[in-house]
Amino acid sequence: MGFSSAATCVGLHNLPWNFHSHRQRVFKILCSSAKDTHQSPITLELSNPNKALRASSSQIEAVQFDERSSPFEVKNEIEMCYELIRRLGRGVVYLGSARMGPGHEHYIQTQELAREVAKLLGCTSWSGAGPGLMDAATRGALEAGKPVGGFKIAKEAGEWTATNFHPYLPSHAYLTCRFFSARKHGLVDAVVRSSKVEKTGVIVLPGGIGTLDEAFEILALIQLERIGSALPVPFVLMNYDSFYSKLLQFLEIWTHVHFNKSEALLLCIRNPWLNRTVQQQFNLQSIATSFQVPTFRR
Repeated sequence: MGFSSAATCVGLHNLPWNFHSHRQRVFKILCSSAKDTHQSPITLELSNPNKALRASSSQIEAVQFDERSSPFEVKNEIEMCYELIRRLGRGVVYLGSARMGPGHEHYIQTQELAREVAKLLGCTSWSGAGPGLMDAATRGALEAGKPVGGFKIAKEAGEWTATNFHPYLPSHAYLTCRFFSARKHGLVDAVVRSSKVEKTGVIVLPGGIGTLDEAFEILALIQLERIGSALPVPFVLMNYDSFYSKLLQFLEIWTHVHFNKSEALLLCIRNPWLNRTVQQQFNLQSIATSFQVPTFRR
């Protein structure tokens, strides 16, 4: 029996390859065909497992794709995210590090910021319902006595969480997502303004890859006018201790982000600046402000 026949029978892409071994991979594959009356062991010596993966039959891959349940699971999770937003209401979404704990200066600043913003706007405060700065934003909003919602993920800060339950939020205030795509849908939908009455916005706190992933996703939607085209949605970057200064330099040089025109993209370095900005943005109080405002040049 040839190699392609063996691959067709068992699907080599399902084999447990040992990627940490530098030795030659040797697998025994039991395979039978309609032409054979008995099972015959076949030993394949493969120096490159990636080639074996590509050798899998396209027919087998098509069948496997049809059997995958993840598309339906993602759809269900997105619908649950939308339902949670419908119940709690749209508001301000906080994106930030899961690793900066209560003893960190940025944690203290974030907790204070979320408390003051919640008092000003009175809307729901949303986050990834995780630890670090997400927790700081949650606690700050709760201190203000305002509603809080969250989209928790099963894996946060590079580690699988021991439980799907939040340590102190009631179960009706958050949703634990298995898929990051569903979580992103929730975070985006939570800031979409459908009327002038709604007060929404995005506040990007110091963070790593996950924070940047979510932030750039929303920035792209703003640039494409999928968010804020009818009613502006403030996007605020909190540059605590010049945390994002290098990134801002890169964006200005290579992506033509400028800080002088748009009313939607804001750069703040201190909490009082943001408080004044929020008041002006939603006409809560007529206050002259001094801050730089980035915009995209097409």
